[in-house]
Amino acid sequence: MKKVLVMLLMLAPMAAFAQKFGHVDVQAVITSLPEYTRAEGELKAKGQEYENELKAMQDEIQRKLDEYEKTKSTMNATKQQETEKAIQDLANKFQQAQQDNAQAFQKLQQEKMAPIQQKVFQAVENVGKNGGYVYIMQAQSLPYISATLSKDVTADVKAEIQKLK
Repeated sequence: MKKVLVMLLMLAPMAAFAQKFGHVDVQAVITSLPEYTRAEGELKAKGQEYENELKAMQDEIQRKLDEYEKTKSTMNATKQQETEKAIQDLANKFQQAQQDNAQAFQKLQQEKMAPIQQKVFQAVENVGKNGGYVYIMQAQSLPYISATLSKDVTADVKAEIQKLK
């Protein structure tokens, strides 16, 4: 009985070394997906739309400022105050539009990217379970990965995503 116990104790460390570890380049997986390319295109288009909207507002403010500077000397005090207030109101609307657009863009980005990330994480989980891995870590977050102790499962994750479709 003692011999069996001693052998088990000697083999226990070997079992620990038999554990499988993997790493994956999540960014490479995500950028390889067609739905990412579509989402990225939609986000760029929306970003350009917001940029054009803000540029038009900025041009309008500048046009009104230039006009005001040219005609300021011929205006009475009341008209000057009204014009200055109108320009200030436009500037406030511009700032509000900037904030609103940034929030809307961030929300849209989250809506477009969350399903893609979820799909990739599901594929990583499936590869981990099916392959008997103890850990699968993101390669980008680690300064060093031992190629002999950790397997790059990026290709496996890409293949698993194809199965999920």
